[in-house]
Amino acid sequence: QFDQRRRSTMNSNLQSNHVPSQLFTSIDMGTNSFKLLIVHADPSGRSFVPVERLKEPVVLSRESPTSISSQSQIRALQSLQKFKSLILSHNVSGDRIRCVATEALRQAENQKQFVDTVFEDLGLQIDVLSGEEEARLVYLGVLQFLPVFEKSVLCIDIGGGSTEFVVGKRGEVKLAVSLKLGHVNLTQMFMKNGIGLTEMRDHIRRAIDESKLADKLKESEGFEVVVGSSGTIRAIENAVFSDYGTDLPQFNLDGYKRDWRFGRRELSRVVEQLCGEGDEEHIRREGFFNRRSEFIVAGAVLLEEIFKALGIEEMEVSEYALAEGVIADSLAKAFDGLYDLNANARWRSVMRLATRLNGKKRMNHAIHCANIAKEIFVGLRKCSDFNVLLDDKDLEYLGAACFLHNIGIITGKKGYHKQSSHIIKNGDHLHSYTAEEVELIAMLTRYQRKKFPKLDRAPLKGFTEKEKRKFIVMCLVVRLSVILQRSDNMDLQEVEFLESAECFKLVLKQQNHESFLTGSQNQVNKNSDAIRLEQEVGHFKRVNFQYPNSSISFTTIQEGNGGYLSFLKKTIRRGFLSFTCRYKTEAFAGSLIKERIGTLSSGR
Repeated sequence: QFDQRRRSTMNSNLQSNHVPSQLFTSIDMGTNSFKLLIVHADPSGRSFVPVERLKEPVVLSRESPTSISSQSQIRALQSLQKFKSLILSHNVSGDRIRCVATEALRQAENQKQFVDTVFEDLGLQIDVLSGEEEARLVYLGVLQFLPVFEKSVLCIDIGGGSTEFVVGKRGEVKLAVSLKLGHVNLTQMFMKNGIGLTEMRDHIRRAIDESKLADKLKESEGFEVVVGSSGTIRAIENAVFSDYGTDLPQFNLDGYKRDWRFGRRELSRVVEQLCGEGDEEHIRREGFFNRRSEFIVAGAVLLEEIFKALGIEEMEVSEYALAEGVIADSLAKAFDGLYDLNANARWRSVMRLATRLNGKKRMNHAIHCANIAKEIFVGLRKCSDFNVLLDDKDLEYLGAACFLHNIGIITGKKGYHKQSSHIIKNGDHLHSYTAEEVELIAMLTRYQRKKFPKLDRAPLKGFTEKEKRKFIVMCLVVRLSVILQRSDNMDLQEVEFLESAECFKLVLKQQNHESFLTGSQNQVNKNSDAIRLEQEVGHFKRVNFQYPNSSISFTTIQEGNGGYLSFLKKTIRRGFLSFTCRYKTEAFAGSLIKERIGTLSSGR
């Protein structure tokens, strides 16, 4: 409340352009890990964009396969408390939060006690899914990622306590089956008890045979495509692509060309390597699979047996699964059934490329970059002084450029902005975009950093003056957003564009309230950020303002600590064009103030 009053006092003369957000949240309480997903939904309900992701390794059934132990309950409550804090920081409405639990809680003898405890302590209502409902939601999640709506698709999701099988077509579920075969419970039953791989394979085959899964699939008229959606399956695909177990390097410069699928023979090679004994294989496994190494052998063997039992020759991999399916289901209910599972193939192709090439950390950076760009865009579009017309398609192009700006890092950090542009233009990844639109998105990623394009040279040479002005504005928005999101000192949580008759301010509320010492690496990084921001100031002279007293100011405020950055101010008066960049940091101890001011002038 203090922070809110302080901001209110500081900006009493400013009118907020902040657009009410459509935020939805899903919490997936899996047997192995808990996952939080916060998304921003398009007001039309046709698509969503991830805003925040968080994963916590809880392993609910570690101590007991039949109940939630006191140790597991502590881990679960700690993780859910983190999730709740993040949800509250985003001001997500309570009716747009859905928390679901899977096999571990389905089988827990103390399920009701655990559910009641979570509700009493945290106010979160847990929906314990049936196996069939879990399978349906997994299918909905896959439809948000892969263009398989028109096909009969078999989705397989290997969890910690169960594996879900679902056949669907055009958004309708034809068959849903859940088997109590998961990588955690199989590891506990066989690997840790020293019973062995042969017995585990027999157990898997017996469970599949007794379920009559193969017969049920035939009765449902079979399937055209097989999609795997779990973390275990994604890890196996990565092992296949990286030639796990060979002496070949695991990094591939053509990583963006990977097929994101694997066949039975490739799977068997990885399983054979994983099942090898000895310290060398144990060290290799831990180094490659990290936290998942404890359960990856059981998961890989289970998948191999599923391939054999169902006659699967090839599997495509989806990055989306249950958490995204819960979101899609929530959107369908919130928008009265108007949410189209097959809509907006354009944007989904952007998200698919970004998700696959960015990795978790870079994807979070891309999400924050897109959020900052959106707020700047919305504010500038309402600015009557800006002689540039910006429309919804321009916002889509900006969002695409922000989500894809760092995908080129997969080929190495040097010149990654050029590689990002190259991947966008040459990979045939963006579906339903025209060649001109793809070229524009690629240009925005190409000029996100380093040299700014010259107006009289390619690629802008053929642009009209109106097109040049618009591109410059969009390019500046991307460049500013990239600088701000990449700062190690600003873990940005909230962005707001504020307007008055005299100026515009971009207010950035930070998540990280830790103080820093002057002269520390944080201080060095802040100075570096300021220098990069100063370099962007000169580019504003390319933007045409109509009114003589207009100004723009972008400000970051570190709530609760008193530190701030102030930069990018442009003023036009008496025909004189002046650019000022002001960088100011205040030591949180209050003892030292440093200022760095640079001025560029032109047009006298």
